[in-house]
Amino acid sequence: MEKITLETAKTGSELVLETLRDLGIDTIFGYPGGAVLPLYDAIYSFEGIQHILGRHEQGCLHEAEGYAKSTGKLGVAVVTSGPGATNAITGIADAMSDSVPLLVFTGQVNRAGIGKDAFQEADIVGITMPITKYNYQVRETADIPRIITEAVHIATTGRPGPVVIDLPKDVSALETDFIYEPSVKLPSYQPTIEPNELQIKKILKQLSIVTPSIRSTGSASGARCGSSAAGAGPAARDSCRTAFARRQASASLCV
Repeated sequence: MEKITLETAKTGSELVLETLRDLGIDTIFGYPGGAVLPLYDAIYSFEGIQHILGRHEQGCLHEAEGYAKSTGKLGVAVVTSGPGATNAITGIADAMSDSVPLLVFTGQVNRAGIGKDAFQEADIVGITMPITKYNYQVRETADIPRIITEAVHIATTGRPGPVVIDLPKDVSALETDFIYEPSVKLPSYQPTIEPNELQIKKILKQLSIVTPSIRSTGSASGARCGSSAAGAGPAARDSCRTAFARRQASASLCV
């Protein structure tokens, strides 16, 4: 990986916030704790990102979900290590189920204490593996911009979903005078973005044999389509069925 020399040394927390801002993120939801205090110290004096304080980690995750659903933007949440991270599990799993783009920073104990049953340590990478699109544990301060850039790309492309970044306390506090190039190079990640034509044909076939009185559209837009086409001719009804089939096929895509 190419190294980029910085004009002035920066802490890991400063790199987190600057990278998020450069990627167009202006709002984060969080609840502070010991392992993320270096990040909160940086938030206090950082301009360009609004922090919304929750009252519980689970609430922060659901707030970030609601933000993502209502704005179409990436939801970002910050929680501390151990119980703070495990409190966020329900929100992460919900985002995975609902295909909500979410980036979750979990605090972690210092690197020297990982895997040694340290105070408020939890294997959040292992815990969240089945309920995330991907997760990272940052092991080097200079790698923060690259990891965040990749994480945002993964969370927002293909079938959207949550990505977790586990951030050890010492990594966020240490300074570095260089970073690794923050570019996206993921040859193994090639998400499907177009529905399969065979899936569309199968759904259309099933829709053609369902009576209008019991047909379920599955969405508000589909309901409007169904009601508007109820009294229309065959062409309009076929158009609505095709649009609905494409939505259903797209929703079934997994990456």
